[in-house]
Amino acid sequence: MKHYLNHINTAIKKYWDMPAFTNFGAETLTYGEVAAGIEKYHIMFKECGIKKDDNIALCARNSAQWGVAYLAIVTYDAVIVPLLPDFLPKSIVELTCFSDCKMLLVDNDIYRGLGKDEESLKMYDTKENFIGIYNIMTKNVQRSYSETFTKVAADLEQMFAKKFPNGVTADMVDYSKSDKDMDRLALISFTSGTSSAPKGVMLPVRSLSSNMRFAHAAIPAIPGGRILSILPLAHMFGMTFDFLYPLTIGGSVTMLTQKPTPARLLAALAEVKPFMFLTVPMVIEKVFKSKVIPTLRKPKMRILLAIPGINKLILKAVRNKLYNTFGGNLIHGVIIGGAALNKEVEDWMKKMKFPYCVGYGMTECGPIISYCDYKDFERYSCGRLVRPLELRIDSTNPAKVLGEIQVKGDNVMVGYYKNEEATKAAFTNDGWMRTGDMGLFTKNDTIFIKGRCKNMILSASGQNIYPEEIEDKLNNMPYVLESLAVGRKNAIIGLIVPNWDAMKTDGVTKEDLEKMLRDEIKKINVDLPAYSRVNDIELRTDPFEKTPKQSIKRFMYQ
Repeated sequence: MKHYLNHINTAIKKYWDMPAFTNFGAETLTYGEVAAGIEKYHIMFKECGIKKDDNIALCARNSAQWGVAYLAIVTYDAVIVPLLPDFLPKSIVELTCFSDCKMLLVDNDIYRGLGKDEESLKMYDTKENFIGIYNIMTKNVQRSYSETFTKVAADLEQMFAKKFPNGVTADMVDYSKSDKDMDRLALISFTSGTSSAPKGVMLPVRSLSSNMRFAHAAIPAIPGGRILSILPLAHMFGMTFDFLYPLTIGGSVTMLTQKPTPARLLAALAEVKPFMFLTVPMVIEKVFKSKVIPTLRKPKMRILLAIPGINKLILKAVRNKLYNTFGGNLIHGVIIGGAALNKEVEDWMKKMKFPYCVGYGMTECGPIISYCDYKDFERYSCGRLVRPLELRIDSTNPAKVLGEIQVKGDNVMVGYYKNEEATKAAFTNDGWMRTGDMGLFTKNDTIFIKGRCKNMILSASGQNIYPEEIEDKLNNMPYVLESLAVGRKNAIIGLIVPNWDAMKTDGVTKEDLEKMLRDEIKKINVDLPAYSRVNDIELRTDPFEKTPKQSIKRFMYQ
């Protein structure tokens, strides 16, 4: 297995003058310019006394500057601690202190938030060996605990010019590492998760290298091909496949530096025309529920869709329009991860032969566990196991009886940072990592996920209820944006966030909707076992609180 940094080393030298990172609507950095930026950070790290295996935190929104800072840390052989920009200022300070980081790299927005929480920033005053906070956008020291750091940052351009009087050239680049260095700690990822206490996932070099080995084998390289990155790069899904993978093949990554509003996203897709598009179910479901499904549900359309031949022409037309909405160049399709895809949406995607697949992974695997090319993808599945990763189902019949999905292999983390108890709980006695997901595993290596172990509701009669299956049905009801199924006093309650705007447009009142949904619940319950039927619903005014990857924080609504 090849060290993932050796792929990056080769790509930077080979694609020197090609675009590497673009801030959408703003500047572009070539591979050569990225290399020059990396060298400046290396000078700063060295002069400030940072050593190999020291920890450095990076907390910023997606940008070309984030990419340069990330690469500078990992090629220096420091341990990167990427923090999600949605963390509260207090959490950012606490996590950098907890993870023993020597430095925190931020952007303007993050530091602005930190600056409003002076009380939390005081934690750095007593943190031994913490050098300070550096702004990757302005190239300024925002807070210094070292005179050396302040001086080096101020003189960095002159120091760089002295070391490279004629600039950095491709022959000077050498980030190559030993392929035997696989067990060295490369990254600590603090997931937001759906619990109130994030854990620091420790990923070794072998995890990132194994993910690159898979990507190169499963997704044919398109040098110069463009990627549109909308997922948070501090999250492993986005980091690995929207950032590291395209960089290792000579790809060009366009970053949405602002939140992907529908208008901004559509404009970026039209301009970038990505050869593949990574996203989460919520984005796809919003497109379908707002644009596609309402059209296909119209009475006249239903009649036409029932006519052989005509139905194919209609679905083809809808498919082509949708395909062009995503840029019209999806050679490797739309890759969906992070949560289950709504079944009605998936049914329509399959009917119109839209190029999509749903993958499965988790931060603890850096992240990939399963994937399948859209041409071979089986509906409702999460693709096929990524070999040589091993997988087993903790049940008597893995293909038919639900059990916890457990994995073993190069992708798997070494544990949680300074948390032996959580690390021990994450593994079985014989060394398999518990994913916490319930699923099935068929003979052709296909995985079907049915829910989370910790989300499971135990009925009064002792039956296991997986709320995700109920929620999938609730989300198909009229005017429902999102839902949660929770257990209260031996009853299943559906918490529902309606589309209030659509209701207002259509003249539907809250009372109208409640009656409509209760009628729908009766229909849904017919198809559900008696022990998992929905007993009542509650309408919510505000959306559910979510993690950066748009998973609902369930613990807040039990």
